[in-house]
Amino acid sequence: MHSVELMQRGLREAFDMVRTRLQGLTDEEFFWEPVPGCWTVYLDSATGRWTAHYAEPDPDPAPITTIGWRLVHIAQCKVMYHKYAFGPGRLTWWNIDYPHTADAAIAMLEEGQSLLEADLFALSDGDLDEPRATNWGEIWPAWRIFWTMVHHDLHHGAEIGVLRDLYRVGNAGSAAG
Repeated sequence: MHSVELMQRGLREAFDMVRTRLQGLTDEEFFWEPVPGCWTVYLDSATGRWTAHYAEPDPDPAPITTIGWRLVHIAQCKVMYHKYAFGPGRLTWWNIDYPHTADAAIAMLEEGQSLLEADLFALSDGDLDEPRATNWGEIWPAWRIFWTMVHHDLHHGAEIGVLRDLYRVGNAGSAAG
């Protein structure tokens, strides 16, 4: 198997894991806060735009985030990485869309995945070492863009899975109690 084929397989399998964990996601789960003070997706009353809590550098310890925050984060990163590494590189966090429903966030996730898969399918093994831009100004080899997205899906997808399990167990317990 060639390097591009391995990267394609990893990108697809990591995405499929996330996508499977999102089956049946409701807006109630999307916004559910497992603890008070979670970072989430919210309507900014000052701008009238949807946005999400964020800080640089990350607070230490980092706050707990909602399923919606994590899902939007994964989806936006896919789109942002595509736009910088393989597109015009003009999208910013200030003008990117912030989906604010489960269905809209999943649609953005799928769009970002499709863009990255098309980028990867257009490459040869030799192209994986070509320099590509990131949205924060670093230059990475193309393979690192895709590897980061694989890691990102696995990392945040697992977190989403745990949060959905906690939501399910908590709601079953309160309904029965």
